[in-house]
Amino acid sequence: MKLTLQGLQEKEQWKNAGIGLPSYDIEKVAEETKKNPVWVHFGAGNIFRIFIGGIADTLISSGEMKKGITCVETFDFDVVDKIYRPYDNLVLAVTLKADGSTDKKVLGSLAEAIKAQSEVPEEWDRLKEIFSDKNLQMISFTITEKGYALKGVDGNYFPFIQKDIDNGPEKPVSAMAVVCALLYERFQAGKAPLAVVSMDNCSHNGEKLRNSILTMAKEWEKKGYVTGEFVNYISDEDQVSFPWSMIDKITPRPAESVCRSLEELGIEDIAPVITSKNTYIAPFVNAEGPQYLVIEDHFPNGRPALEKAGVYMTDRDTVNKVERMKVTTCLNPLHTALAVYGCVLGYTLIADEMKDEELNRLVHEIGPVEGMPVVTDPGILSPEAFVDEVINVRIPNPFMPDTPQRIATDTSQKVGIRYGETIKAYVAQYGDAEKLKAIPLAIAGWCRYLLGVDDKGEKFELSSDPMLAELTAALKDVKFGEKESYTGQLKSILSNEKHLPLIYAMCFGMPGIPCVYYGSEWGAKAQKSEGDPALRACFDAPVWNDLSEWISKLAEAKKSSNALQYGDFRSVVLTNRQCIFERKTDEERVLVAINADENEYTAHFDAGCGTAIDLITGEPHDFGGGSKLPPYSAYFWKCEH
Repeated sequence: MKLTLQGLQEKEQWKNAGIGLPSYDIEKVAEETKKNPVWVHFGAGNIFRIFIGGIADTLISSGEMKKGITCVETFDFDVVDKIYRPYDNLVLAVTLKADGSTDKKVLGSLAEAIKAQSEVPEEWDRLKEIFSDKNLQMISFTITEKGYALKGVDGNYFPFIQKDIDNGPEKPVSAMAVVCALLYERFQAGKAPLAVVSMDNCSHNGEKLRNSILTMAKEWEKKGYVTGEFVNYISDEDQVSFPWSMIDKITPRPAESVCRSLEELGIEDIAPVITSKNTYIAPFVNAEGPQYLVIEDHFPNGRPALEKAGVYMTDRDTVNKVERMKVTTCLNPLHTALAVYGCVLGYTLIADEMKDEELNRLVHEIGPVEGMPVVTDPGILSPEAFVDEVINVRIPNPFMPDTPQRIATDTSQKVGIRYGETIKAYVAQYGDAEKLKAIPLAIAGWCRYLLGVDDKGEKFELSSDPMLAELTAALKDVKFGEKESYTGQLKSILSNEKHLPLIYAMCFGMPGIPCVYYGSEWGAKAQKSEGDPALRACFDAPVWNDLSEWISKLAEAKKSSNALQYGDFRSVVLTNRQCIFERKTDEERVLVAINADENEYTAHFDAGCGTAIDLITGEPHDFGGGSKLPPYSAYFWKCEH
């Protein structure tokens, strides 16, 4: 048996192998799709093929959709040449169940595969033809968060991005330039509306995508390649929308065990390949069964009936709540705890950790016990049911080849949001977080992990992390098994005095009346362990310093600003180390921007204006090309009218 249109003619053999085949005419669907495409997807990898492709397959099978998906690869063109075209764009989807069984099904919903190569006329002309079609309803993305990045940590455009900016929309190379150029083609063909939908697993994904495409368009406008009218077209979300979404499905690399089982069933040429760009991919995709896709329902040119294939269609706020539920309570905190302890205890499979009584109890405490009292309930999904499935179905699945070493990657960027939000919620609800036991233990596990020594005293390799050098340097004198070697080194990891001015900026920028506890306005220190009197020290005279000067400026800014005193609140940018939020009244709009990182950060977002005045310093600020935030900085930008 071969995974080709010709091979599928041997229907009885596929049936005997226990593999389901499409009930619809695959070739007819492909023909209709090519004539009149409605859905284009960028990023032709595994999660797209089995999850998004599966959604389309369901809709076509039920008669809700007559056309498939046009697949576009922007990075690894070998995927098209080696995985799509030789197999007539078919996918063998393998669902790995916790009991060891599998569901196997051929998907025929991926109607056309195109390489986003502007230098190849037949590929590029086809894409321009598709984007000129007024009936095109949506384009979607699974290109990873990195695919939206335009600048490096130094705040400068990546060389390949700068080249795309300089060359204009005729010969784009990067994903964002390709999409922007194709949107320009659509603009020139009649300005038909379109939904541009990120389905990548990152917070506020629609906003990230929109900012990147708008930045590219504005840079081209500066160079005269496009008009301001085009920028206005993609800025108008009633014309070109950028819905937010939340996606959740574990899709590991093709497993050798799955490949062997398929070969034993008689399927030929099914082995994985490694492309020239080191993509490990196969004609089949193996993944867990549970899956969630929640999308903001904002499609100005219509859309397929996605809700009839299990997609939750809702508003932006609900998408955000689902993301928060998953990331801060129900999934990610559990994964992180298992990851760091798994490395220390020598585990190589996440599922095996659930057989450890203590680790099993730890995740039960973090999620159902400590998380549930303060969990964000999105309304459309039950947090209790979600975390129950995570603990009892998803994590223990022994047939999911997921490792603690992989999940431990970039933990320094994760602990704040994954545990900090619950801690803050406890303080807000109960006055302190002393009830928490498991979450502090998870954080302690991360600190222990950073020693790079397992429970037997043997060294192990720490997973990659942007702060690894800094963190390990702080703990270099702490020795495994030698309690006396610890002299408070963790304080430099878990607290940072440079954050204090930023905390006050947050305090004065948020709604409500700021409270400055006496002595704290000049950074007086005390140990809580020494009792309450130590926290209520007497002072002979004020100690005016840089911190008190800063607080004074914040107070003046708040006093002078109607928006900071009475304005509504809206989150604009939120990462683990940066936040920008808006305070707005009828009279005034202020953007509060904070960078709590030791590195410079450039924020890309739609400010809704060109320039602003910083209420703290009086300095002007230009939003063009992104807003640079130096390390440990804060601003109150009053936007121009």
